[in-house]
Amino acid sequence: MRRPLREAMMEPAVHHFRSRGVSVVIECPSDALPAILHWGPDLGPLDDRALAALAASLRPRRDLTADVPVRTGLVPEARTGWTGLPGLSGHHAGRDWSPAFTAVTYGLREDGGVRALTAEAADPRARLTLSLTVELHPSGLLRARAGLRNDHDVPYTLEALHLALPVPGVATELLDQAGRWSKERVPQRRPITVGAHVREGRHGRTGADAATVLFAATPDAGFGRGEVWGVHVAFSGNHRAYAERVHTGRTHLGGGELLLPGEVTLATGDSYRGPWVYAAYGRGLDEAAHRFHGFLRARPSHPRTPRPVVLNTWEAVYFDHDLDRLLELADRAARAGVERFVLDDGWFPGRRHDRAGLGDWYVDPQVWPDGLGPLVERVRGHGMQFGLWFEPEMVSPDSDLARAHPDWIMGAGDRLPPAARHQQVLNIAHPDAYAYVRERLLTLIGEYAIDYVKWDHNRDLVDAGWAATGRAAVHEQTHALYRLLAEIRAARPGLEIESCSSGGGRVDLGILEHTDRVWASDCIDPLERQQIMRWTAQLLPPELVGSHVGAPRSHTTGRVHALPFRAVTAFFGHFGLEWDLTALDEAELVEVAGWIALHKRHRALLHGGTAVRVDDAPEGFQAHGVVAGDRSEAIFAIALLERPVTWPPGLLRLPGLDPDVSYRVRPLTPARSRPREGEPAWLTGDHVLTGRALAVSGIGVPALWPEDAVLAHLAAV
Repeated sequence: MRRPLREAMMEPAVHHFRSRGVSVVIECPSDALPAILHWGPDLGPLDDRALAALAASLRPRRDLTADVPVRTGLVPEARTGWTGLPGLSGHHAGRDWSPAFTAVTYGLREDGGVRALTAEAADPRARLTLSLTVELHPSGLLRARAGLRNDHDVPYTLEALHLALPVPGVATELLDQAGRWSKERVPQRRPITVGAHVREGRHGRTGADAATVLFAATPDAGFGRGEVWGVHVAFSGNHRAYAERVHTGRTHLGGGELLLPGEVTLATGDSYRGPWVYAAYGRGLDEAAHRFHGFLRARPSHPRTPRPVVLNTWEAVYFDHDLDRLLELADRAARAGVERFVLDDGWFPGRRHDRAGLGDWYVDPQVWPDGLGPLVERVRGHGMQFGLWFEPEMVSPDSDLARAHPDWIMGAGDRLPPAARHQQVLNIAHPDAYAYVRERLLTLIGEYAIDYVKWDHNRDLVDAGWAATGRAAVHEQTHALYRLLAEIRAARPGLEIESCSSGGGRVDLGILEHTDRVWASDCIDPLERQQIMRWTAQLLPPELVGSHVGAPRSHTTGRVHALPFRAVTAFFGHFGLEWDLTALDEAELVEVAGWIALHKRHRALLHGGTAVRVDDAPEGFQAHGVVAGDRSEAIFAIALLERPVTWPPGLLRLPGLDPDVSYRVRPLTPARSRPREGEPAWLTGDHVLTGRALAVSGIGVPALWPEDAVLAHLAAV
C-alpha cells in the first residue's frame, strides 16, 4: 500500500516506527533538527500519551557544563552545545561554520512496508538547507542519509556531512573488522572508552581493512546472544565510520563520506547528497546480519535465478591464453557441471604479464587471431554462459591509452602517484575517458553477447586528482563509477557484474546497488576462507559472495588441503572453481562433478535460507549453517581448524531450528577417505532429535583431522 507524502508544517511531534523486533523513536521539533531518541529493541504499541511519556524520559538531561540540555540531532550541531564530533563541517569563505537549522518541515510516507520520515531544515542567515531521510525497512534495517543545498551567493566549502545515531549505555564494547589483501574481514574487539574510535577508509575504494559494520555491543554479545547496534557506510570511495562516547556517557555511532580538501564546493543553488548510512540492531550478531540479508533480498535487483556455478580461468591459466588449452578447459568444465565460464586477465594487447596493457580494451590479435569467437562458441555450445574480466578504472603506463592520453591519468598536479602493481588510475570523471571506457565495454559486451563481467580494481587511489589542476577527485571518481555501471546495465539488460577489487577491497552496499555479487578475497585457501566467509556474512547473504574451490595447493598461501575441506568451505556461497581441470584424472573430475551436483541440489536452501553462525563449538572447531525459512530443513558445516588440547571432541549445539519439530540428521558430504574411531551416531545411520534437543544438547562432533570439514543435513520428519 502506498500513502502520499505529507509535506506541511507540524507541531513538535514524536514518531514511532516498528518492524521485526525493532523500534525507532524520532523527535521532530519545528525549530530544530530531528533526533533519534530510541533505536533498538521493540517497545511494543504505544499510544500518544505513552509515547510522550517515553520521549520525556529519553530526552537528554541537563549536565554540569550547560544550562540547557545538550541536544544532538541526526546531524549533531555545535550551536546546541554539542562538543563532540560535528555532523556538518564547512564554511562560506570562513563564515557560517556553525549553522543553526531552526526552520524545519517534515513529511511522512509508507511504501511497501517501508516507513520513512523526511525533513528539510533551513538556516535563513547562512542560506543553507539541510535535507534528511530516515527509513525503517521490513527487515528491521534502518537507514538514513543527508543532503545540503547552498543558496548563498558565496560558494560553500563542504568538509564533512555525517549522521549520528545514539546507542544505550549497556553497549560497552566495540566490534569491527580489519584486514589486508588476501586476509580480509578480521574481527577485532575493544572496550568503548571516552573519546572517538574513528575508522577512515582513504583507499579511494572500500578497502580490505574496512570496518564493514562498526558495532557497539553488550559484553556478552555473540552470534546468538547479547545485543548489538551497528552502522555501515554504503559508499565505495573514501568514507568514515565512528563511535564516540562523550564525558556525559552518551554514545553515538555515525559516519558518512570522507571528503578530501576541496572535493566539494557548492556554488549558488548546488547540492550535495551523502551516502546512505545503514544501521542494524540485533539480539546477537546473526539477527543484525539477517536485517542486512533481508533488506538485500527484498530489492527488485536482487538475483532471482539460481546462482550459476562458475569456472574462472585465472588460477587455471594465468596469462597463458592458449586457445587449445582453454577449449579443453571449457570441455572439462562442462563435464563437471559448470554453468558459467569466465575468461580472466590476459586477453588484450601486451598482457603476457601484469606490467602492460591495461586500458587497451581490444582483443589481442596475436594471441586471438580469430577473436574470442572460437572460445565463446565452444562455451555456448556446452550450454554455459560466457564472462569476461575487465579492469576499467585502471591504466598501465605501458599502454597505447596512456601514451595517447597522459592527461587521463589521475594525479596531484604535475606528478604521478606512487606506482602500485605497475598501474595507475584512469580518471573516469574526465568526460573523454568515461566515453572511451563506456564505448569499449559496451562494444565488447555486445560483440560477444557477454553474460557476465568480472569488474576488477587492483590498486588504491593515492594522490588521486585531476592531472591538469591537481584537485582531489575521489568523490567524482566514485560517482562516475556508479554512473558508468548504471549505464552499462541499462544498455545490456540481464548482464551480471561482479565487484572484485584486489579480492575483497570493494565490498559495500553502495557498489551492490550496481553489481550482482562480490569477490570476497583473492585468497581461496579454505583455512583463510573459513574466517573471511564467516565475517563477510555480517553484511551479505551467501548468494552475493563468490566462493570458489581452488587447486590442492593454495595460490596465495602454499598450503595443501584435500578436496572435501575446500569444497565444504566454498559450498554455501556463489559456488565455483578456480582450478585447472585439465590437470585432473578421470576419477578426480568425477569427484569435482559430485560436489557441484551436491551444491546444485541444495542451492535453493543455501541461497534463500537464514544464515546461522554457532557461538559455542568445541575447542578447535567452527560451525555455521543455513536454516530454511519454514525451518523444515537445514545444512550445517562443521570444520576443525586447529588441533584441540583435549580429545575426543564434545557436542555441537545447532541453533535456529523449530524446537517442537523432530529432525533426521545425516551426513551430506561424500564418505570421508580417513574415517576415525568413535564417530558419532549421526554419521553412521539415521539419527532423529527435536530442534530443542539439537539446540540444547547438540550432536556429536566428528573426529576430524585438522583442516577438514563435513556437512550435516537436517530434515523435518
